[in-house]
Amino acid sequence: MSTFAAPAVAKIKDCVVYSLAFDNRAQKQHPQTSERTRFQMGDDPELNQAEVQQYLQQPIARDPAARNYLNLDTAILLGILFIAVVFRFHNITLPLVDAFSWRETSTAMMADNFQQRSWNIFFPEVSWTGPGPSYQGREFQIVSYLTALLYQLFGWHDWFGRVVAAFFGLVTVFSLHRLTALCWGQTHAHAAALAYALMPAAIMIDSSFLPDPSMLALVTTGVWLFAKYWAGGSRWLLPLAAVSFTLGALAKPPGVAAGAVIFYLMVRWILQKKRRQATEVFLWGFLSLAIIGAYFSWAIYLGRSYPPYHVAGSGYIWNSGLWTFVNDGFYFKSVWNTSVWWFYGYPFMALIAVGFWIPPGPAEDPTQRTLSAIPYIWLGAAMIVYLAAAREITSNPWNYHIFHVPFAMFCGRGALLLATFASGTVLSPVVLRSICIVVVTLVWSTFPLVRTMKAPVAMNGKLLGEELARLAQPGDLVVAIAPEVGDPVAVYYSRARGWVFPPGGGDVEWSKFVADDATAIAQLEELRGQGADLFGTAKNAADNQDQLFIEHHGGVVDYLDKTATKLVDSDALLVYRITRP
Repeated sequence: MSTFAAPAVAKIKDCVVYSLAFDNRAQKQHPQTSERTRFQMGDDPELNQAEVQQYLQQPIARDPAARNYLNLDTAILLGILFIAVVFRFHNITLPLVDAFSWRETSTAMMADNFQQRSWNIFFPEVSWTGPGPSYQGREFQIVSYLTALLYQLFGWHDWFGRVVAAFFGLVTVFSLHRLTALCWGQTHAHAAALAYALMPAAIMIDSSFLPDPSMLALVTTGVWLFAKYWAGGSRWLLPLAAVSFTLGALAKPPGVAAGAVIFYLMVRWILQKKRRQATEVFLWGFLSLAIIGAYFSWAIYLGRSYPPYHVAGSGYIWNSGLWTFVNDGFYFKSVWNTSVWWFYGYPFMALIAVGFWIPPGPAEDPTQRTLSAIPYIWLGAAMIVYLAAAREITSNPWNYHIFHVPFAMFCGRGALLLATFASGTVLSPVVLRSICIVVVTLVWSTFPLVRTMKAPVAMNGKLLGEELARLAQPGDLVVAIAPEVGDPVAVYYSRARGWVFPPGGGDVEWSKFVADDATAIAQLEELRGQGADLFGTAKNAADNQDQLFIEHHGGVVDYLDKTATKLVDSDALLVYRITRP
């Protein structure tokens, strides 16, 4: 062998030895490939077996680029979670006086009553319908019950419920990210999770004392776990997905819409002749729906069995009638106004529209193609829920929360399209465009809309409640009118039980004053007969017809001046002690 040939042969031998070493290491995972490699290379008796063993003992070097890529993805996700924390925990100690005060204080009362009266989670109770018991037909109380546990451990703080909701919001960010990664890949996952972290509606709902954050977090986690199982994950993912989804749907009925994704993937298995897997999913799904149906049947029974005979939720198509919905245009005008001025703003709405209209191109892998349809299936099911409950959803806009998973995915998709449009391989324009998109959404959507929704519009109601708490004696019952008639915020902050005025519940309209003073005085006399001790109103209290109490019911004020003892008459409040009959 020539002098020049020897080094070349040595290098070839080294390459062959390394290849065999790598092949032996991979044989357990890829036996067919290993056999094929040995067949092509043949058996070389001159190979140094010691060298083979040396290579086998050395760890296989991973691709540095792949390692950095994985680390970068994790760092981006952690950064997005940090952004979500900042926006959801900012001003977390705000009293329950923002735009959602009405629903928040009802939820907070249930937490109070769990901790003070009964830990039975199947008997949720409010405090604004008299001395009680005031059980109501409500969703499964996950957020309020966890908050009650915090009260038990750390004492009462009105903002604990916001903290619990915010933690559920962070779970949604994470599970949305992982679900989007399965559907559209890691880059889209980052964009979708960031969109959700910055979306005004998501920030507002996730930082409010409401059941909706737990609903979305749990159903999103359930759908993600099931999609992961469907794509080849471990079998234990199926029961976990079922439990998570069931709890989410119990936390708020609109969560059932996300079950359409699971049904869709089950049908895909049926079409692929995977009957065993489809049967398992069907059985778990049947069990889940049976539990959900049983609980809400109980909730309806409970609400119809105790005064004021109130079951949460109204305004469904089967109550109002199809033609009522049609004549009101399915309340789409309200949807538009809420979207523009509260929940999204034009920048987010534009990104959602672009992402919806231009989905990612079809994947070559059939599994990936199936998963890529998930956001459209979810959105379609949420639209069906909306059409069936349009009046309820538009009256209580936190019910829109079920839309925010597909909306965030479409928003992230739209942002990526705009950021990468005609960019070629140059990175800088993409980065600059991305920064511009984020700045625009923050300046024209997130900051102003969250500020609007978080404005302390019910602050006088809180002040009234605190004044009642100062004046009340143990066991006193209060009657209170908050700035928005029907809002129980003043009763909540009085730390007592009592009534909103006019008293409501069941089919009674409690957000509108009665037509005349005589009827209102009769209502007040009835409450006095039931033990009412204090009456208070915010002087800016107005009903849904913008009628001020002190103007519309001046005769009631005159009647109280004659029959009760005036305790407070300030610029903001009016409080009387009621004389017992």
